[in-house]
Amino acid sequence: MKAVVHEKYGPPEVLKLKDIEKPKPKDEEILVKIHAATVTTGDVRLRSFDFPWIFWLPARLIFGLFKPKKKILGHELAGIVEETGNSITRFNVGDCVFGTTTMLKTGSYAEYICLPQKWKHGVVDLMPKNLSFHEAAALPVGAMAAIYLLEKANLKKEQNVLVYGASGSVGSYAVQIANQKGASVKGVCSASNFDMVRSLGASGLLDYKKEDYSKGVEKFDIVFDAVGKTTKSKAKKVLKTNGVFISVKMLTKEKDEHLKLIKKMAENGQLKPFIDKTFKLNDIVKAHAYVDQGRKRGNVTIDIL
Repeated sequence: MKAVVHEKYGPPEVLKLKDIEKPKPKDEEILVKIHAATVTTGDVRLRSFDFPWIFWLPARLIFGLFKPKKKILGHELAGIVEETGNSITRFNVGDCVFGTTTMLKTGSYAEYICLPQKWKHGVVDLMPKNLSFHEAAALPVGAMAAIYLLEKANLKKEQNVLVYGASGSVGSYAVQIANQKGASVKGVCSASNFDMVRSLGASGLLDYKKEDYSKGVEKFDIVFDAVGKTTKSKAKKVLKTNGVFISVKMLTKEKDEHLKLIKKMAENGQLKPFIDKTFKLNDIVKAHAYVDQGRKRGNVTIDIL
């Protein structure tokens, strides 16, 4: 099968399309023919090993000190179950599924992958019936991160929420989820993305290139840093007395209940993945170079077929 492999850390060019052995599912696994994957900021960070210095050594010990332990990147996917292990009870051959590969030794930049039907550090479920493979692939990581962090912040109806980086993947989902919860959402992004963020449910917009949100007079119950580019000290200037600052720099946890929730929201028309660009698998270097620029809107997907 075709897969994108990286043997060393570095620029997008370290990614190489190769022929490797097709995996065989174990008793508790399903073999998925992948139709679509994504390029997340987590993917490009692992490829280039662009971690803050305080996390550099611990991350190297986890992901590979001198070279990557996880040679195939890709944190989320959507596809069709082609084969099931002997102990599989949740899925059947032909099922359309979506999910994550977070702690697996292999990722979704490949034609096939084996996924456990139930595991501690990743999730998989039947796809939302109204989404395409590309839309479904772009849903799990960003949406589950947004849900997890908003739950940590104890999001409530009628609260005032500021989302910094509202046009990115996590930010675009945070805007939608907070809006559906009944909160008033102000999005911080570039002016060129105002229409996009407004369409997702933001009632207020601020161009970070022209204004510093922390110098405003408006106060917020929650400041959500969706891109890891602002700080708690800045957020405190606009937080209410008991306001909460949350950031994608915090550790998040993927849960089955969160995947089921975003699936339900997507099927009810309450959550919509925004896809910026789509690349073919053999254009993975171009896809990573594009995401490296830090200007993607919503999600970038990979067409595996």
